[in-house]
Amino acid sequence: MKFLIITHVPHLKYENHYFAYSPYVNEMNIWAKYATEIVLVAPLTFTDKTAIDSSYIHPKIKFLSIDNFDVLSLKGLFRTVIKTPKISWQIFKAMRSADHIHLRCPGNIGLLGCLVQIAFPSKPKTAKYAGNWDPKSQQPWTYKLQKWILSNTFLSRNMTVLVYGEWQGSTKNIKPFFTATYSEAEKTPILEKTLQQTIDFVFVGSLVSGKNPLYAIQLVQRLFQKGYKVKLTLFGEGKERKNLEHYCYANQLDGIVILKGNQKKAALKKAYQESHFVILPSKSEGWPKAIAEGMFWGCVPISTPVSCVPYMLDKNNRGILLNMNFEQDILQIETVVNNQQVFDKKQILAANWSRNYTLEVFENEIKKMLLQS
Repeated sequence: MKFLIITHVPHLKYENHYFAYSPYVNEMNIWAKYATEIVLVAPLTFTDKTAIDSSYIHPKIKFLSIDNFDVLSLKGLFRTVIKTPKISWQIFKAMRSADHIHLRCPGNIGLLGCLVQIAFPSKPKTAKYAGNWDPKSQQPWTYKLQKWILSNTFLSRNMTVLVYGEWQGSTKNIKPFFTATYSEAEKTPILEKTLQQTIDFVFVGSLVSGKNPLYAIQLVQRLFQKGYKVKLTLFGEGKERKNLEHYCYANQLDGIVILKGNQKKAALKKAYQESHFVILPSKSEGWPKAIAEGMFWGCVPISTPVSCVPYMLDKNNRGILLNMNFEQDILQIETVVNNQQVFDKKQILAANWSRNYTLEVFENEIKKMLLQS
């Protein structure tokens, strides 16, 4: 089977291998197990390989480089108008020779993929919508357009669309799905986490305004000011890093807040294992991997109620849903850090839920879909 992947994720070539963002590549390597050939249509960059990049594992990979584009500015829109015909033609040719078409959405390249796939109604297709599928959420018009096309069973024939969460009014081609990081073999006992020692918080994600890392810092800062022995470790990079460092310096948070940058999977796993809470006050998510990963290792999750997060946390039974009201959120966290039994109960419920979603379960679901197509 010639398996075609259409994605906006930037790729780089290093020593004859193609690399991209690890969580994405690790997932695609599972899909790739059931293909004889992989065709990648994606932007190619010439940046250096980082700690959060992984390579595709497949004996036969063909890479078709396309230009990236955006519609966020007048200049970007002008360039998009010029680039779109060429990119659309490249996608069309790739789809014409593919046995299975796989779209990664939302994204600008994914949008073109959504439009071009209409010309291939008989070909088996899947789309992974990695963003927030909630129809009530505020999103860019390009995201809404992708969701409308993917949901339209006339325009997107022979298509299975994988989304995070179950949403009322979904069409028959929409399939609630999940993602996974850890295997069955990694279900080792959770370390005991007493609240009598330093209470560790961990944030994993890009240091950008949309992920709200500053709010996470301010919550831990307030707990420290109230006399709690706390520490927050942030993993990730982004354009907000300098602002966060300046804030920590100005507020004398040295030793309380630690920025670790991008780290490999093993370092994140160790941090989850040793932390009491995983925190992500994000404005928008699909299936927040950091929350699910932290829960797997016994972290009580603290997150905003976006996308399928209320389902993941079973409202507040498996964690704490933030109101983004500072005083209310502090009170919620204090209720847990002041009661070991409450913490332990949430921790057990969180871990038991997350450990249902292993790589083996994930691969089995993908295998079933591909064999049925």
